[in-house]
Amino acid sequence: MDSYSSWLNSFLVRFRLSANLFLSQFEPLALLLAPLLTLFIARLLHSLLSVIHEKGLKATVLALFMSSIKLVPGVQSYIDAEKQKVVDKLQSGSKSKREHWRTELPTTGLGVGVIEEMKDVKSNDADWKGKCSGTVYIGGSESEGHFSLINEASSMFAHTNPLHLDVFQSVARFEAEVVAMTADLLGSKEKASGGQVCGNMTSGGTESILLAVKTSRDYMKAKKGITRPEMIIAESAHSAYDKAAQYFNIKLRRVPVNKEFKADVKAIRKQINRKTILIVGSAPGYPHGIIDPIEELGKLADSYGICLHVDLCLGGFVLPFARKLGYPIPPFDFTVRGVTSISADVHKYGLAPKGTSVVLYRNHDIRKHQFVAVTEWSGGLYVSPTIAGSRPGGVIAGAWAAMMSLGQQGYLENTRKIMEVSKMIQKGIKEIPELFIIGNPDMTIVAFGSAVLDIFEVNDIMSGKGWHLNALQRPNSIHICVTLQHVPVVDAFLQDLREAVQTVKENPGPISGGLAPIYGAAGKMPDRGMVQDLLVNYMDGTC
Repeated sequence: MDSYSSWLNSFLVRFRLSANLFLSQFEPLALLLAPLLTLFIARLLHSLLSVIHEKGLKATVLALFMSSIKLVPGVQSYIDAEKQKVVDKLQSGSKSKREHWRTELPTTGLGVGVIEEMKDVKSNDADWKGKCSGTVYIGGSESEGHFSLINEASSMFAHTNPLHLDVFQSVARFEAEVVAMTADLLGSKEKASGGQVCGNMTSGGTESILLAVKTSRDYMKAKKGITRPEMIIAESAHSAYDKAAQYFNIKLRRVPVNKEFKADVKAIRKQINRKTILIVGSAPGYPHGIIDPIEELGKLADSYGICLHVDLCLGGFVLPFARKLGYPIPPFDFTVRGVTSISADVHKYGLAPKGTSVVLYRNHDIRKHQFVAVTEWSGGLYVSPTIAGSRPGGVIAGAWAAMMSLGQQGYLENTRKIMEVSKMIQKGIKEIPELFIIGNPDMTIVAFGSAVLDIFEVNDIMSGKGWHLNALQRPNSIHICVTLQHVPVVDAFLQDLREAVQTVKENPGPISGGLAPIYGAAGKMPDRGMVQDLLVNYMDGTC
């Protein structure tokens, strides 16, 4: 032992002498700065590798290249000027319309005369009856039938606020029953659900998704100690997940869809790591109306012990009834093992007033992480279930009235109509040789593109005929979300679509004032940051 200690001491002395002799060749200042420079370079490399890991090598190199180009004198100002031209075209004269908008209270109030002014302003709205993709889901005129019923129900409770449960017990009951009835449609009473499905009403699908993501984040932090959360979605998943990722500081991993335009389970599996809190499935996805493989995603989530949210914002009040009507609808609800939360919009095919959605959880242990409780506020003890504190009780009452007035038979009949119209539209599009349908739609959204025409030019022609369709990308296409408004006008839609295709075929090239060049340019623009800037500048000048 003594000989070993002597050897070790001798070695250390020789090493110190050799090191000092080697370092004596350098300036003391260089020796002082070298560790700091090394640390700086290491931090720089770490940041670069983090960006590459998050955005990919191609996107990172492109971003660096574009940043370098913008340093050239005059380039940035030129880009800004060109972007403004695009923004101005997107706004299509909205700035001039705003010139006459009020910027201060009238000196003397209008009293009941304000109703006449509102009618005058409303007369400038687009003719939405039967002409809009989605947007208005209730059939008929807004002054009669179901429209009139939910308007009366909403106005009866317009003064109420479910924040005050002790005062407005009626609205508290309406909300609880809307949640329970929606949960029943989505498998809450089936044995496989576990019998504890619970939830709350929200202001819309985006808030339902935001709450589901926030709840999953906090639940997985408590369950697994994940502090740097990540979630995985398909390209077809709703943009609300991007919003949730930004709001709640969650890294978002987006994977391509498969050849059938469904969420690619294998690709999602490859992205799962120890930081993953949530994966997402849509039933159906907004772009193409195609249901993701929820059962496979459920097995994946269950095997990794992570959350699975199913976006049923569009399908919640259609798929249960389509299945009863005999349509081949794959499993999508709480009967699927692994599903931890679901969002379903009542204000879409539930035919409720705008501003009503439901977020559901498999059990109370998960939902508790949705709530915010404050104990140290001088205003008292505070707890809130949703993002909003005060909420409009009128729309909750309107949702309850919609569901109670229609009942299962009413929803079955509505589903039969819109599914049949959807099939008619698919058949009509297939008969137009220049068009093709994206994938195999499962529900009431039909997306279509063209291999020989600019589909955005077709969309511009349809806009000129009064139709308001939705432009899509990857691949370039447009879609129509079928509602009860389309039942009486399906033949007119197909006739106008045939004429639009023929017009573009005979006269290729963007129409004056159309948006086809903008959508086309955005689709080809490799610098997605520039596209993002365009959208932000457009919104900043619009609202």
